[in-house]
Amino acid sequence: MKRMTLDQLNSLGTDDFVAALGGVFEHSPWVAEAVAGTRPFSSVGELHQAMVAAVEKAGQVAQLGLIRSHPDLAGKAARQGSLTAESTSEQKGAGLDRLTDEEFEEFHRLNNAYQSRFGFPFILAVRGHDKASIMAAFRRRLNHNAGEEVTEALRQIAEIARFRLHDLIS
Repeated sequence: MKRMTLDQLNSLGTDDFVAALGGVFEHSPWVAEAVAGTRPFSSVGELHQAMVAAVEKAGQVAQLGLIRSHPDLAGKAARQGSLTAESTSEQKGAGLDRLTDEEFEEFHRLNNAYQSRFGFPFILAVRGHDKASIMAAFRRRLNHNAGEEVTEALRQIAEIARFRLHDLIS
C-alpha cells in the first residue's frame, strides 16, 4: 500500500478509493466499498469507525467470511510466502518468520485445534506481540465459546485495520 494523505484519499474516485483501502480488511474490499459514499472523512479515526460499523452492519454471514479470509498465524501460507504484503509484514514484526521447527509445529497444532473448535482461523493483531505472547493468547482463547471468539476475532480484525489505516494514511 502506498502512503497518502487523508485529503488525497478523500478525493479519489470510488474505484481508486476501494483499491487503496482494499487490503485494510484482509481480502475484503467490500468494506471499503461500503464506506466510499460516505466521504469525506475528517480523520483516520472517523474512517476506521465507519469501516468497523460497515462490518458490524454486514451481518453474520459476511462477518464470518471476513474472519475466514484471514490466514493462519505462522501457518503454511506464511512459510510458502503466499500471504498478503500486510500480513507478511505483521507476522514478520512479531517474529513469526523466525520460528524453530518445534515452534512451527506448536503453531500448526494450535491453528488446527482452534480451526477445529471454531471453524475459522485464530486472529490476533500481532503488533506489539512476540511468539510467546501469541501462543499464550492462542491457549487462553481456545477456552472461549464460539460467540466469544467471533466477537474477539472481529475486535482483533478492527485493531489490525486501525494499524493498517495508520500505516497507509499520513
